Amino acid sequence: MANIQDLLQEYLDYLEIEKNRSPKTSANYKRYLNRFFTDAEIKTEKDITSQVVKRFRVNLARKDLKRITQSYYAIAIRSFLKYLIKNDYNVLSPDKIELPKIPARQIDIIEYKDLERLLKAPEGTSLRTLRDKAILEFFFSTGLRLSELCNLKRYIDLSRGEITVRGKGDKLRVVFISTSAKEMVNQYLEKREDASDWLFVSLTKKGKVIGKITSRSVQRMVDKYATKAGIGGERVTPHRIRHLFATDLLINGADLRSVQELLGHSNISTTQIYTHLTNKELKEIHKAFHGKRR
Repeated sequence: MANIQDLLQEYLDYLEIEKNRSPKTSANYKRYLNRFFTDAEIKTEKDITSQVVKRFRVNLARKDLKRITQSYYAIAIRSFLKYLIKNDYNVLSPDKIELPKIPARQIDIIEYKDLERLLKAPEGTSLRTLRDKAILEFFFSTGLRLSELCNLKRYIDLSRGEITVRGKGDKLRVVFISTSAKEMVNQYLEKREDASDWLFVSLTKKGKVIGKITSRSVQRMVDKYATKAGIGGERVTPHRIRHLFATDLLINGADLRSVQELLGHSNISTTQIYTHLTNKELKEIHKAFHGKRR
């Protein structure tokens, strides 16, 4: 038997070094497992029994935690047990821990006409306005995650119409840049007079560059132009522009595997959440063309 905290540290090292998990992922697993160890009074690997896990999960459910959050704990425990078995520890089989059934994830996106108004909302030729135009066009052209956009370096070859980005899990993928996005970025870069290595930068009120743009700044910027464009309903976010990028591809005939690659999803089940949105288009097709001879 081994001290559970020693095993946890070995497991976290394994996630970082061999599985190439991000520091955020490792921190989340550490938090989930430490809560399990504390609440269930786990001292060694032998204390992890089917009954102990079941009791812990019942307690989580009684605290009105969302199902998806409960599943994160189960996933962390299963992953930890798999690691222990791989390293020849005689422990509870991960298969004994079933994951809770999660309702199919549903997402909402802004309408295409709203997106057009959003893209046209920045007006003027100041460095800030040109930057904002470039960011909005770049989001819709590439489907980048917010963190990926903020981490783009300045000196990229836009003429090729494609760039390589480093996404979740340190994975590299190619994204493609539309003609309009290239034009906006070029106009923005021509206005830049600083030496910063970052493509998109934060600015003072007087337009002076102060470093890499932050996720919070981008969200505030999107909020501002969404309000200006008169887009109602739920708050517009960079991630919703990513959603629209994906559904736009699917509606226009792209296959699910290709969209998975463009979004950087490691699992196609994540990409499949967009299929219910494209079904709206199928409904319109059915309404327009079905039963016309009756």
